[in-house]
Amino acid sequence: MEKAKRARLEKRGWRIGDAADFLDLNDAEAALIELKVALGSALRQRRVAKGLTQGELAKQLGSSQSRIAKMEASDPSVTMDLLVRAHLALGATAKDLAKAIERSAKAA
Repeated sequence: MEKAKRARLEKRGWRIGDAADFLDLNDAEAALIELKVALGSALRQRRVAKGLTQGELAKQLGSSQSRIAKMEASDPSVTMDLLVRAHLALGATAKDLAKAIERSAKAA
């Protein structure tokens, strides 16, 4: 945001921040959300690269298509365990997971 615009908004009483500020998240909570978003995004990329539909991946995991959609969208109800298990089912290695996490940290 431009400095001038930011100054105008703050002068009028607006507070400028990010989602973590808005949701009053501590650093650990914000980091967990960023990690889940990174793994969800990487899962979608990996699934598409493998030429699988959400339904096909769901069958591999013994899950449902809607659950895969939630995983890729980083829905709060999705556990880290399930995200990691889905990556592993698609052939991801620990190194692949680390790369996804690293990209998330660089973007932050």
